[in-house]
Amino acid sequence: MQWRNSPARYGLVSIVLHWGIALAVFSLFGLGFWMVDLDYYSGWYRTAPDLHKSIGLTLFTLMLLRLLWRFISPPPPTLSSYSRLTRLGAHWGHALLYVGLFALMVAGYLISTAEGSGISVFGLFEVPATLTSLPEQADLAGWIHEYLAWGLVIFAGLHGLAALKHHFLDRDATLLRMLGRRAD
Repeated sequence: MQWRNSPARYGLVSIVLHWGIALAVFSLFGLGFWMVDLDYYSGWYRTAPDLHKSIGLTLFTLMLLRLLWRFISPPPPTLSSYSRLTRLGAHWGHALLYVGLFALMVAGYLISTAEGSGISVFGLFEVPATLTSLPEQADLAGWIHEYLAWGLVIFAGLHGLAALKHHFLDRDATLLRMLGRRAD
């Protein structure tokens, strides 16, 4: 399989980033949903949030790499069989996913650094707290983080359903291209 994208299909780098980021987003959502109900005496009370933050910062790095990769190796053009509305929906849907994910991660960062402490990433290094003086920073960022997480997981689910619709109903190569197969 080729590393870079071609006009007919996505390359290995794009595919790994796409599916890896999708896995991370849904895993972080599940972890976040589970950890908010932990009580102080749970063995995971401190471990789960630390893991969530470390994976979240790793995801942020992967998203930056993915954005850079889109410039280095542009994605294949939309299929010619798409209507104008489908092309616009695909463009704006992907843009919303990117912007939403970055906003979600910035909100998570603002929650974690509100008290002025940096964020340890798997105990290897620390990301410093740079913005800590916003009024009610943790509460406001927490509210934004929660609702963006729900919105993005729902939207990502719709994104997946749209890919399945293209594959099974429209019988086009949309999903196959993200699996590294050639569009005929």
